[in-house]
Amino acid sequence: MAELLPDWPQFGLFFAAALILAVTPGPGVFYILATSLAQGPRAGVVSACGIAAGTLGHVLFAVLGLSLLIASSGLAFDTLKYLGTAYLFYLGIQTLCWRTTSGEPSKGVLPKPLLQLFTRAAVINILNPKVGLFFVALLPQFVDPARGAPALQFLFLGVLLASLAFVTDTLYALAAAKVGERLRNPKSSSAWHRWLAGITYLTLGVLSALTDRPEPVVNGP
Repeated sequence: MAELLPDWPQFGLFFAAALILAVTPGPGVFYILATSLAQGPRAGVVSACGIAAGTLGHVLFAVLGLSLLIASSGLAFDTLKYLGTAYLFYLGIQTLCWRTTSGEPSKGVLPKPLLQLFTRAAVINILNPKVGLFFVALLPQFVDPARGAPALQFLFLGVLLASLAFVTDTLYALAAAKVGERLRNPKSSSAWHRWLAGITYLTLGVLSALTDRPEPVVNGP
């Protein structure tokens, strides 16, 4: 297994880059924060698991060459981007407009089954093409064909990165859940939970729609 890793100076550089990526808030982190604030630590951790699953999906896409195909095709990139945008808008509108069975607007967020939270997070991350572009841009710099099995090297580094991101995402989830507990007041309306989640989805949808392919990827080496 050790032969799949770069030498220590290069591995240290990879770890630093992966750590910076992990702690930098992105769409996945904001989704986790909103879920944890609204529904508590368990929902946040499950969402972090879903984001990690989506990241591993992108790692597999990169190993199979699908990420490079998306990066080099404006049509493929835009299709994935707008699918993600549409999904986020759907979640946002559904959350803001959710009503109880009595027909009255809900005062809070409808608790979602854990499997649904996991699936939503995974789909949101998979439909974010910038995650795949990151792997295409970063990981090849640390893959050396002289060590053999480049695909396995790529896969191993991608799994390490996804694991590190899962740890930081979980910490974000637990911290946000603590804040949510302090903000909850049994005597007051919990409608802010629903508005926070809905606005977060819509904001992420707008940001997704405004995402462009980086010029280096478009123009090639």
